[in-house]
Amino acid sequence: MNSQQIFNVIKPGALTTFQDLGRTGYQKYGVPVSGAMDKYALQVANILVGNPRDSVCLEVTLMGPTLEATAEHPITLAITGAGLKPMLNKQPIDMWKTFRMKRGDRLSFGGHVTGVRAYIAVAGGFDAPSFFKSQSADVNSGFGHALKENDDIYGYPAEAASGVGLTTPPTYEKSIEVSVVEGPHSDMFTDEGRAKFFNTVHTVEANSNRMGYRLNSVKIEQKPGSTDIWSDAVPFGGIQIPNNGSPIILMADRQTTGGYPRIGTVISSDLPKVAQLVPKGEIRFKPISVEEAQYRAIAMEESLYRLEKLRIN
Repeated sequence: MNSQQIFNVIKPGALTTFQDLGRTGYQKYGVPVSGAMDKYALQVANILVGNPRDSVCLEVTLMGPTLEATAEHPITLAITGAGLKPMLNKQPIDMWKTFRMKRGDRLSFGGHVTGVRAYIAVAGGFDAPSFFKSQSADVNSGFGHALKENDDIYGYPAEAASGVGLTTPPTYEKSIEVSVVEGPHSDMFTDEGRAKFFNTVHTVEANSNRMGYRLNSVKIEQKPGSTDIWSDAVPFGGIQIPNNGSPIILMADRQTTGGYPRIGTVISSDLPKVAQLVPKGEIRFKPISVEEAQYRAIAMEESLYRLEKLRIN
């Protein structure tokens, strides 16, 4: 099936890129995983329009684009994630719910309300370039690019019901608590450093991005010589403590390996909250067992599975 042009980019927004669930299996070759920062919101957007959950979407950051529909026939879309006041022909539209656009219609965004990243899915899916079996853009690695003015966007429009929605979408707060599985270098931190890490309110610095969230907080002390470790693979949500003692949460576009001690890893079911935390937002960490983290991951997967089955039926 050949793709067709479905949008022309009138304004690109602050940072709008194609993202799916990431390029897995290549980190050992030095290729970053990338993918959606908020994997939950991306999957819900795809489910609502009837796509496979791992289909590529447009990830919108803080200030959304303006897109003009150019498809020959009406297309069905859904927008999830951050509240950025989406509008169809300058009229507000609901998020977390499918809607239709016809040729000449314009989708725009009125401004930031909550969260950081929104996701646009189109029924049938987008046609975006693939790199290492993923259509996720990673501009730092030269995989794809952010949208530019006058770009043409292609896709495979498919029939899908309009008005399908999620009744209880998540809310995004400016102060959050997230759970952390400790390790693998917990023994490299002093008892005081560990206590400070879990009892301090950390603030997201303005220079945080898709690679990592730099946190402003008290210095997290390490034991002498603890910075001398072998570089190892780093996971999404891993929390490094460099020499200056300020934590860095590794995010979707993180490097493949790192040589700073990691005090813990944010559990996968809490990563969407981190991905949607605004600059200067506050974050607290809470220790959690591996078993509880697994239980919560399963619970999130089950909720997506139920939504998917409901959408299909």
